[in-house]
Amino acid sequence: MVAELWWAERGSGAPFVLLHPGGTDARALEPLLDALGPGYRLITPEQRAHGHTRDAGELTFAAMAEDTVAFIESLDLGPVHLLGYSDGAIVALHVALARPDLVTDLVFAAAPATVEGWLDGVLGVEPPEFMADAYGEVSPDGRDHWPAVVDKMSRMHADSPRIDAARLGTLTTPALVVLGDDDEVRLEHAVDVYRAVPNGELAVIPRSTHGFLVEKPELFARLIRDFHADHTGVGVAPIRRRPR
Repeated sequence: MVAELWWAERGSGAPFVLLHPGGTDARALEPLLDALGPGYRLITPEQRAHGHTRDAGELTFAAMAEDTVAFIESLDLGPVHLLGYSDGAIVALHVALARPDLVTDLVFAAAPATVEGWLDGVLGVEPPEFMADAYGEVSPDGRDHWPAVVDKMSRMHADSPRIDAARLGTLTTPALVVLGDDDEVRLEHAVDVYRAVPNGELAVIPRSTHGFLVEKPELFARLIRDFHADHTGVGVAPIRRRPR
């Protein structure tokens, strides 16, 4: 069953849908929203069992992608700029693969395409107490439901995502792969994702972690704006993008 997502928006211009990290809500995106500035209609839905959106049963990346597709269609938005961060990036990738007609381009930030792309030891860690507090502040299910959400996220992360190079090769939308140089995602994996995506770009944000969203939002925003400005440039000495 598709979940009805709570959402917020600000600004006017090209529709830009941004998907928050797992275990958080749209408030996590505030530093980036502030840095992006004018020219966008910034739309921030909250996934099932996150933020203001009720827990709607099974929690999987595919289910959240279905929710997001239905959300974009319900507002008659597409095609949109689409960004996802961490778990939100995995959801966004599912959306772009399933419904390229709804996605102008994709920013795939701080996330792996396969579960093996996470560094050892970053999954299965008990979330900090402030995440439970933040959940309780806005969730219609109440703070006492937080352990159930953590359990669902743990089961989801145990064996997903599973988007291999062959499937990445079918992605038709331009994609910007972004991570911090000290991220929880393996740098080598991010490079593999970039190489597998036919029309991909890669950015590694220096001296930053899995939290570059809040550490360097201005630089992140600048990279996004540059990406949105031109998907056709090849530079002065292209190798990967050399005309054939």
